[in-house]
Order: sequence, then structure tokens, then C-alpha cells
Amino acid sequence: METVLLCIVAVAILIVLFTKLYFMHLGVENVIAKKDSRSAFVVDEQTEDSLTFSTNVEFVNEGKQCTVMMDCLVRPQLPYEQYDGVETRGHAELLSAPREDDYFEAYIIQRKGYGKDLDRATIKAQIKLIARHGMTIKEAISKMPDFNFLIIWMEAGRMEAHYRQVRIEVPAAEIAKLVGTELVEA
Repeated sequence: METVLLCIVAVAILIVLFTKLYFMHLGVENVIAKKDSRSAFVVDEQTEDSLTFSTNVEFVNEGKQCTVMMDCLVRPQLPYEQYDGVETRGHAELLSAPREDDYFEAYIIQRKGYGKDLDRATIKAQIKLIARHGMTIKEAISKMPDFNFLIIWMEAGRMEAHYRQVRIEVPAAEIAKLVGTELVEA
């Protein structure tokens, strides 16, 4: 009886091992932000007390399997402890499918080399700066430090769904130039 039980356990272990090896051979998805693909920042909207600017970032699937990119968001990293002159808000959308409801529609990115550019996606990352403490947006930006924002997305495919991120630098001098002001020493 023990021999039969050991044989069953050994066969089960071999099945699991061969299954894992087979899936390793097939590969997994691997979505990354294409190096140096960030476009220049552009002004989407500017008022007396706010600025909305954006950049496009190209993502490619370097993996052997297709994936679904979903729940993409932009998270500005400019807390009030660092600079309380502006409130920041972020928004992400597929460049090919803009939305007004702040919802990121899931998008299938095919495996590397699939063709017809279906192995990539371009995300428009948008940041809104809102001046605080009675300042105009130009005044607030003139005192603003450099900061970063994260593009965070969930991807799912052969691997279990997981979050990934990429950090984008936002030089204050570049934003000041966009709105026609200069940085001042604080």
C-alpha cells in the first residue's frame, strides 16, 4: 500500500514539475516603458490658477506571451511636505482611446514581434497643477522644485496579475518654461 501511495505522489510531483517546465519554455509577458520614449511635456490647458500638462510614454511587451494592461494610473510625487504651493492630480489614458471619465480601459498587448505595432501601447500621462495659498499658477510654478510621477499599471497574462511602475522626472525648469515664467530662489 505504501508503495502505491509513493508512486502516486511521485507521479503527481513529476506532472507538476513538467507543467512548470513547459510554461517556463512558453515564457511570460513583460511590459516595460520603452527607454527614452517620453515625449516633451505639452500644455493641455492653462488657467490663471491651474496648469494641465502631459507627455506620451510608449510601452512594449518584451515577453513571449500577450498580456492585458489595466488599471493604469498616474501618481504625482510632490507632497505638501516638499512643496505646498501646488496641489497635484494625475490621469492616465491610452493615446488611441482617450476617455473623460478617469477610467483606464483594459488593453491587450500582444507578444514581442507580433507585428502591426500590436506589441506596444502609448499612454498619455497627464498632470494637473492647481495653485494654492492665493498664488497664480505662474507664481506657484516659479517656486516649485523638481518632482517625479509614477505611471503604475496592472498587467495580467500567463503570470498572476501584478502591478508594475515606471518613474518619470519632471524638471521644474521645463514646466516653468512651458508657462512662460522663470524659477526663483526660495
